[in-house]
Amino acid sequence: MLNRLSFCFAAALAVVSWIPNSAHAEDPILVEIDTSEGAIILELDKENAPLTVANFLEYIKKGHYAGTIFHRVIPDFMIQGGGMDASMKERDTLPPVRNEGANGLKNDEYTVAMARTGDPHSATSQFFINTGKNNGFLNRSDPRSDGYGYAVFGKVFDGKEVVDKIEAKQTRSVPVPGAGLMEDVPVEPITIKGVKVMSGAAE
Repeated sequence: MLNRLSFCFAAALAVVSWIPNSAHAEDPILVEIDTSEGAIILELDKENAPLTVANFLEYIKKGHYAGTIFHRVIPDFMIQGGGMDASMKERDTLPPVRNEGANGLKNDEYTVAMARTGDPHSATSQFFINTGKNNGFLNRSDPRSDGYGYAVFGKVFDGKEVVDKIEAKQTRSVPVPGAGLMEDVPVEPITIKGVKVMSGAAE
């Protein structure tokens, strides 16, 4: 009986010692969006959205986001940025990334997803942070979606209060050169000073 108990105890120790090694096999990818309203830290989901995360990291590496703004803010829906400067001029972008809306991630509150046009595979640098609790219609699996959805690739790890502060800003409609009138633009520009990788991926 003693030998059997000793074996079981040894086996249990082996299992316990194995779990931490597996759990810490890869650090999460954390990036900091430094805004004029404070810092927002995102945790990116490379496992479920590898193409989208790689695309986002490439823009970070190129310094694309420094000086862009959150140009579209809609309460109880989302805050969108990453493509225009304070003069509402759109930045040059890389080729579009393939839509990963079928990855199982949902447009839940405080998740981050790719902005795009009516073309499901048109996302480039612009992203949005969901602030609404009822954004399920943006998911590919929802019958109200266009069959592709908006690809979620991470979530807010820290700085939700900054997201809330941005969401509460007063907005207006402004003319955009070559694109007509854009609604829901913050009256006072909300600047993205820069975006940097904090952990989990090389800059």
